[in-house]
Amino acid sequence: MSIGSEFKEFAVKGNVIDLAVGVIIGGAFGKIVDSLVKDLIMPIVGRIFGGLDFSNYFVALSAPPVNFTGPQTLEALTKAGVPVLAYGSFITVAVNFAILAFIIFMMVRQINRLKKQTPAAPVAAPATPEEVLLLRQIRDALAK
Repeated sequence: MSIGSEFKEFAVKGNVIDLAVGVIIGGAFGKIVDSLVKDLIMPIVGRIFGGLDFSNYFVALSAPPVNFTGPQTLEALTKAGVPVLAYGSFITVAVNFAILAFIIFMMVRQINRLKKQTPAAPVAAPATPEEVLLLRQIRDALAK
């Protein structure tokens, strides 16, 4: 079998296509959740904890250059080459992950619930072999 035909067989298998669809939908879903966290949830959480945006919480690990005249923001200090510990960005990403994990958990839970509700088709008993039926008739005739 040539490499081309092996690759074609691999690429058109159902699992590979399902995985590709899952990755594409997961990427789009991740963007939706990221926007949900960044644009809706984190402003509310930031407001509760003092009105600041978490993404601007950082600690500068060294002083800015002597000729630095910009604002003391994460973006400006990073552009100036100052090493910063951006723990606010980490908090935002951690909240994003927690929300995404919870949503996926709820989806899987609902899918499992739907699978349980689907009644299973009754399984018919396998047909008894003819030899067994004949042996039963002989047994019953001898018992008389």
